[in-house]
Amino acid sequence: MAEPTVFERIVAREIPAEIVLETDRIIAFTDIAPQAPMHVVVTPKTSQYRDVVELAAGDPHLMAEMVQAAQAIARERAEGDFRLVFNTGELAGQTVFHVHAHVLAGALREGSLA
Repeated sequence: MAEPTVFERIVAREIPAEIVLETDRIIAFTDIAPQAPMHVVVTPKTSQYRDVVELAAGDPHLMAEMVQAAQAIARERAEGDFRLVFNTGELAGQTVFHVHAHVLAGALREGSLA
């Protein structure tokens, strides 16, 4: 049996996090190493999907919920504008293999990664 991911441990409240939004299926919390003035991670509570490709194929409604959560967070914290980033695979920068999105906002410029 695999070790629980850091996100599963946050959901279980084993690791503290600044939770900014939570539903029955999604949790969102501030990133501990922010890459923008506003940086929130949105992830499903289930660890069933390793990346966004698996999520889109397996539960597109859950993926839509994640996008809606990102929009709600951006409206509340960043005047509604945001960048949504899904890293898919180790070579793309994914370090936690439990699908998640980074919601970034605040003085971002086209062509920048943060």
